[in-house]
Amino acid sequence: MKVLKEGGHRLFENDPETAKYVAEMLAHLRTHGLDAVRELSAKFDGWAPESFELTPREIDAAISRCSDELVRDTAYCQDNVRRFAQAQLATMGALETEIRPGVRLGHRHIPVRSVGSYIPGGRYPMFGSAQMSIIPAKVAGVQSVVACTPPVKGSGCFPATINAMKAAGADRIFVVGGVPAMALMAFGMGVVEPVDILCGAGNKFVAEAKRQLFGQCGIDLLAGPTEIAIIADDSADPALVACDLLGQAEHDPASGQLCVCLSERFGRETLKEVERQLAVLPTREIAGASWATHGKLYVAEDAAEAVRISDDYAPEHLELHVADTDFYFERLRNYGSLFIGEETTVAYGDKSIGTNHILPTSRSARYTGGVWVGKFLKTVTYQRMTRAASVEVGAVTARQCDVERMQAHAITARVRMERYGAKTTL
Repeated sequence: MKVLKEGGHRLFENDPETAKYVAEMLAHLRTHGLDAVRELSAKFDGWAPESFELTPREIDAAISRCSDELVRDTAYCQDNVRRFAQAQLATMGALETEIRPGVRLGHRHIPVRSVGSYIPGGRYPMFGSAQMSIIPAKVAGVQSVVACTPPVKGSGCFPATINAMKAAGADRIFVVGGVPAMALMAFGMGVVEPVDILCGAGNKFVAEAKRQLFGQCGIDLLAGPTEIAIIADDSADPALVACDLLGQAEHDPASGQLCVCLSERFGRETLKEVERQLAVLPTREIAGASWATHGKLYVAEDAAEAVRISDDYAPEHLELHVADTDFYFERLRNYGSLFIGEETTVAYGDKSIGTNHILPTSRSARYTGGVWVGKFLKTVTYQRMTRAASVEVGAVTARQCDVERMQAHAITARVRMERYGAKTTL
């Protein structure tokens, strides 16, 4: 491997100062409830309405401010997300099998009762994030989705976000952001029932709040700054590769980008293209800082090494700009979502194509995938037995318990053996 450009590390690091700050805030919110939500919302967002929840009339008023084209385009995107979630659900059948005579074991999928969905605002009002957590939850059968989004300073809510939340199926919509929003959904505060799972992306304070609230409720995953990796051979277009790298770089100065190419010539052409496109990019201030600090470009010796480099990076998004896509598709293991061929791009996955954009970052793709309909389902097991089978299993169970010296456990087995006709002593 040859390094043409090296960048900084992008591991999700626990910041002690952030952790302490969020812990103190959550303790204050748990103790003082809505009063603390109002206090902190006023402090950080200049937003302290009588009620943070939007009424049906307020929701309709916000949606009326959206253009017909925006409403149609949002519906198009959400239809794709919904269709894919429904197709995923269709693969998740119940199971019951007789593993030996009289012993039947099974599993079934039960939706969680409630989900708290956080739709971020900040630098970019990412209203498309609404469908990524709300729609899979609703398709899974979740009864109640509480959705929160930060206010827009000076103007209340962002209409496109409210439209997306409502169209996706949110049951209740609150305009409140950051740690107070996470606390409201997790604790309930007498306004909602405490949710079972918190879902959605946010800044480092939101991510830290989710980490600390895990156990109080479930969470989807912990996400750090976004990232992209691209594997490109000499059949690729350096201008298109550079374009896609910068497409992710504009998210945040801490975003990560990796290009793994198969020749030094291609790599150097790509570097030139990045600089050329940065010069005219409207968001170059952010994208340039991100590329300068976190952009990487490596030249692999061959396709097998390209796979190893990518799997070690374990990117959130991975694009393949190569002639032989099957080679990589069959061998790559660590990524959040894979974009096969130059015809697709990360922006499609983020906004409209139907796969989910809440994905693992900071190398967590080594052990988990992103949000999908199964995230909101509990796969639970059950057992059924005949009396004869209970006697057979009971004999083995009792002996195992004896070895572990768990006598009360052993008694529960021997009681059944005796009840169902076996000659035994307790």
